[in-house]
Amino acid sequence: MKKETLKLTGAWADVFGEPERIGVWFIWGNSGNGKSSFVMQLCKELAKFGRVAYDSLEEGASLTMQNTLRRFNMAEVNRRFQLLDCEPMSELGERMDKHKSPDFYVIDSFQYTQMSYKEYIKFKEAHRNKLLIFISHADGRNPDGRSAKKVMYDAALKIYVEGFRAFSKGRFFGSVGHFTIWDEGAVRYWGDNA
Repeated sequence: MKKETLKLTGAWADVFGEPERIGVWFIWGNSGNGKSSFVMQLCKELAKFGRVAYDSLEEGASLTMQNTLRRFNMAEVNRRFQLLDCEPMSELGERMDKHKSPDFYVIDSFQYTQMSYKEYIKFKEAHRNKLLIFISHADGRNPDGRSAKKVMYDAALKIYVEGFRAFSKGRFFGSVGHFTIWDEGAVRYWGDNA
């Protein structure tokens, strides 16, 4: 069976290679390490391949979210990027079932879905033709909570964010293995040689 992949280029290919276009990706990291910035850059990249819906369960359409959208000039992809303001998972599921619904769904955050692992499996199985990207809080270097840890193990692509770098921990790797979110911050955190 031939699988459809995302033919990423540049720094994205260096980290993730050519991942499958559907399935589950899981991104986690502690606050203040560049997770939101990474996710916006990722959404902009994914918009080259299809339509992206970002379900902002945690921040909604708050001023901080609006500022993040402006900072990454998401208006450039406004026809292919849609911000959902705290859309409950049941409504998100209905949206996914509609004809011509977006291809990629970012769910921020897993903790705000309040899903058990069993509910996650049911949701994932119902939407096998989509790419689901869950954002998670962290507890140290691990996802926060038992269900989140199980989802991380289940995900095809696991992305850990620390010190303004995103590290591929999943089944897809490129030649470099990490994506620098913000050069200056990463150099300050990791040192010049990192």
